[in-house]
Amino acid sequence: MTVWWLLLAVIVISWGLTLVLRRYALAKCLIDIPNERSSHSVPTPRGGGVAIVTSFLLALPVLGGLELLSPATLCGLLGSGFLVAVIGFADDHGHIAARWRLLGHFIAAAWALYWLNGLPPIELFGVTVDLGWFGNILALVYLVWMLNLYNFMDGIDGLASVEAISVCLAICLVYWSTGSTGLVWGPLTLAAAVVGFLFWNFPPARIFMGDAGSGFLGVVLGALAIQAAWTAPQLLWSWLILMGVFIVDATWTLVMRLLRGEKIYQAHRSHAYQRASRHFNSHKVITLSVVAINLGWLLPLALWVGTGGGWFIGVMVAYVPLCLITWKFKAGEVEC
Repeated sequence: MTVWWLLLAVIVISWGLTLVLRRYALAKCLIDIPNERSSHSVPTPRGGGVAIVTSFLLALPVLGGLELLSPATLCGLLGSGFLVAVIGFADDHGHIAARWRLLGHFIAAAWALYWLNGLPPIELFGVTVDLGWFGNILALVYLVWMLNLYNFMDGIDGLASVEAISVCLAICLVYWSTGSTGLVWGPLTLAAAVVGFLFWNFPPARIFMGDAGSGFLGVVLGALAIQAAWTAPQLLWSWLILMGVFIVDATWTLVMRLLRGEKIYQAHRSHAYQRASRHFNSHKVITLSVVAINLGWLLPLALWVGTGGGWFIGVMVAYVPLCLITWKFKAGEVEC
C-alpha cells in the first residue's frame, strides 16, 4: 500500500510546486512572449517542468528503499536527469550556447548508460544480437536525441505532458502483459509527476514546461526503455513504437531542415503538430489526438511486439501512417 501513497504524494507535490513555480515565474518575469515563431498567442510563464523533475527525483530513493528500483537504475536516473534539468533550468533563465548544452547532454547520457550497463543485446529478426561498443554509441546518440526531440516537441499546450503520461501508462500495460511487472514503478512514478503538472499545463496552459522539464522527460523515458530491454529485448521496440508520434515528427522535421541547410537550434514552428494546431485552430484537439493515437493505435502494436510479435512489422505498421501524417502537414518545409 505504501507505494500507492507515494504515487499520490508525487501528484500532490508536483501540483503544489507548479503553483509555486508559476508565481515565481510571474515575479521574475520568466514569461514566453509570443512571436512569429510561437504556437501560442498569450504571454505565459515558463519553467514549470521543475515540478516534474523535483517530485520524480524525490520519489526515486523511496522506490529504491522499497526495493522497487535497483540501485544502478536509481543512480542512472538521478544523475542524468538532474544534470539535464540543471542545464535546461539555466537555459530557461539565460541562454547557453548550443555546443555547451550538447556537451552536457552527452555527459548526462553517458552517465545513464554507465549505470544501466550500456545497450543490452537487442532482438533483430528473431536473433538476439550483442552490438558491443557500437551498440553503446548508438544508445548514447539515442538518449541525446530523445532529450532534444522532446524539447522540440514541447511547443503547444499539454502535448509533452500527455505524451509522457500516455506512453508511461501504456508501457505499464505492456509490462503487465509480458509478466515484467517489476518494471512498472519507474514509468508509473514519472506519470504521477507529470499528472500534477498537467493540471496547470492542459490547454489553455497557465504555465509552460520549459527546457528543464522537457529535456528531463526525454532522457528519463529513453533510459527507462534501455532498462526494460535488459529484462526482455523486445520491450525496447515496444517503447519505440509508443513514442512514435514524437520520434517521427521530430526526426522528419530535423532531416528536412538539415537538407535545406537551416540551423537546427533556431526556433521555428514547422513541426507537423504545430502546423496541425494552426490548421485546426486548437491546441486541445491536437493534444487529445496524440493521446488517441498512442492508446488506440500504437498501444495494440506495442502489446503485440512485446508479447512476441515481429518487431519489424510492428514498427513499420506503427510508423508508416505517422510518416504519412507528418508528410501531409508538410513538416519541416518553409511556410509560404
